[in-house]
Amino acid sequence: MRKRTLLAAGSVLAAAAGLFAGTGSAGATTTSPVVGHTYVNDNAAGPNTIAGFDRHANGSLTPIPGSPFAIGGAGLGAGLGSQGAIQASPDHRFLLAVDAGSNQISVLRVNPNGVPTPVGSPVSSRGVKPVSIAINRFGLVYVANVGNGGSNYSGFLLSSQGRLIPLPYTTVAVPEGSGVGDVLFNSTGDQLVGTRDTTSLIDSFNVRLDGRLDAAPGSPFPAQSLGPIGAEFRPTNPSQLYVSNAHAGAGLGTVSAFQLSRTGVLSSIGNLPVPDGQTAPCWVEISHDGKYLFAINTGSGNLSSYSIGRDGGLTLFGTFPFTNGAGAVDARLSPDGKTLSVTGGRGLVVSTFAVSGGTVTELPSSPVTLPAGTSPTGIVVL
Repeated sequence: MRKRTLLAAGSVLAAAAGLFAGTGSAGATTTSPVVGHTYVNDNAAGPNTIAGFDRHANGSLTPIPGSPFAIGGAGLGAGLGSQGAIQASPDHRFLLAVDAGSNQISVLRVNPNGVPTPVGSPVSSRGVKPVSIAINRFGLVYVANVGNGGSNYSGFLLSSQGRLIPLPYTTVAVPEGSGVGDVLFNSTGDQLVGTRDTTSLIDSFNVRLDGRLDAAPGSPFPAQSLGPIGAEFRPTNPSQLYVSNAHAGAGLGTVSAFQLSRTGVLSSIGNLPVPDGQTAPCWVEISHDGKYLFAINTGSGNLSSYSIGRDGGLTLFGTFPFTNGAGAVDARLSPDGKTLSVTGGRGLVVSTFAVSGGTVTELPSSPVTLPAGTSPTGIVVL
């Protein structure tokens, strides 16, 4: 196993040296074509902003002229403890970002040059302190609010023009103090889950055709360990769910795998969560082919990767360091799956890695700086 891991690491280093050659100099960065964009919710105290970057073919990031961009609402200026604080619509035309300081959601149109432009004014999140957003392929949007006096999941419809329309009878209360960390749809859009970080529970809902939610029999379900936060459905199997467990203590981080029935009932894949030997694995991202899961260990300041078996079971693959990893908040793969970007947490940076199977290697151009005085959370890579 050690020999195979070393060979894999050598392969990805060679790939990084070729595909991403020259990223350490400004001249090389500017000559590499722009192939997409990356956005971070700055969660700035007072007027909130989004930091935008051009994403180059060599994996490097450079600020979009005019970044950061005002989005209309107010940020909190403090950590949200959540995954998915900014999301893109399935067609990549719009960004949706939480404004946790003003209890709103901002919608922005992504222009051809990558500049995000607000669509009207921010919309009420229908609760207090929105922290996470989910959007399915039909334009159905759910927001997780966690603040006292307005802790809930609330539903909206995103129109083709970018209007966010509140849907009646879609607000589902969550007990105060539950600390919802993530809300997300499966790929078919007919099931929705939410992780309750503080109380170590997982909500599971079936989604009606009108957008309303029906709680699965037995929901909420107990997590397999303390502090479920980050979660993702396997891209190749909408009935398999993966959840990080962040609060068991130093060196006791784990990731759980679940099977969802047609009625939304969760059952464990494997009897126990799979440890990575690290502290506070908070955020998860799964390769587009469904073969590998990446867990960001916020407490240890590194990344772990797992291989995912045919049955959905997890096996620890390896652990990898990165610059300014302590306090990292959320992660996202590029559309081609060749790079993984992680928001900076305490370091106020975005770190980017070359990806080869389950092996990641930080790029020479990484990290890039985020705006000072912000508390960044959530990331989108287009």
